[in-house]
Amino acid sequence: MKNNGNASALGIDIGTSRICLARRNEEQFQFESQLNAFVHVPYSPITEGVLKKEKVPHTLRNGEIVVHGNESDKLAELLGLDIRRTMSRGMLNPSEPESLNMLREMIAAMVGEPQGKPKIAFTVPAAPIGASDSLTYHEETLKQVLNGMGYEAQPVNEGLAVVYAELEAQNFTGIGVSCGAGLCNVCLAYLAVPVISFSIPQAGDYIDSSAASVTGERANRIRLVKEESFHFNGHFAEKTHQVLGVYHDVLIRSLVEAMAESFSAAGKAARLNRPLPVMLSGGTSMPSGFRDRFEKILREHEFPVQVSDVLQAPEPLHSAAKGALTAALTSP
Repeated sequence: MKNNGNASALGIDIGTSRICLARRNEEQFQFESQLNAFVHVPYSPITEGVLKKEKVPHTLRNGEIVVHGNESDKLAELLGLDIRRTMSRGMLNPSEPESLNMLREMIAAMVGEPQGKPKIAFTVPAAPIGASDSLTYHEETLKQVLNGMGYEAQPVNEGLAVVYAELEAQNFTGIGVSCGAGLCNVCLAYLAVPVISFSIPQAGDYIDSSAASVTGERANRIRLVKEESFHFNGHFAEKTHQVLGVYHDVLIRSLVEAMAESFSAAGKAARLNRPLPVMLSGGTSMPSGFRDRFEKILREHEFPVQVSDVLQAPEPLHSAAKGALTAALTSP
């Protein structure tokens, strides 16, 4: 891909759980990540003052303080609350009336005021298997939000963004998999051209809610345990870890089966007469042992596409944002 040299271009992965921003300074990629969530806390002048002093993103609304980003997680846990999410299953949350306003505030706090009208590429999910196109509102709304901030916004498929970020050495040919919170996105690309794209709803939130229903814990607490200490090790002494292991397995099997079915249904379009690498990324792919478990389950299936390697992105949380930035930097 040809770089247009636009150093002010940005890439942003607007995920269900996190928003990740990518920019490039000379040859170095730089990333910033914030939890895509918020929580209402009681107002007091002292609290407001401390939040300002600590530079914690927040707004005042209806006599309350709305804390958003990374600190919302800690406050929710301390207060015994569930964080509120601007997105659900990869798209704007229809049951959260404050979703659009809060998302706008969080993005604005990260991207800042543009100089001129720089390009920004943002990730969008693929349609879930068997679902009609329900992405138009989500995609166009995010485009309006970013354009309204003074950027020239363009969407990029999330799975394709993984290919852009991680498979340059393979001439952008392979299978990009983004295991997020709301969806797992898959894109089979050939020479940077997306051939097959789809998503499944079994993802990080599915694991959290399913494990919460079994253990009696809040989903937010399960997510914290998952991110801080869960790993695949074949034996779990602690019940929460054992439950997490079960649902991670369910997710991986669902994802591999969906890939096999989609690639089989595509027929000749998926048969490129060459082995393809699979690149795993996203926060849900981060537990130690995930890649090995994924490859084991994939190799057990009669897979319609030859797979050369199963790889994991060096920085799984940043991969989609990096790919979006690549799209912005190389757009005409």
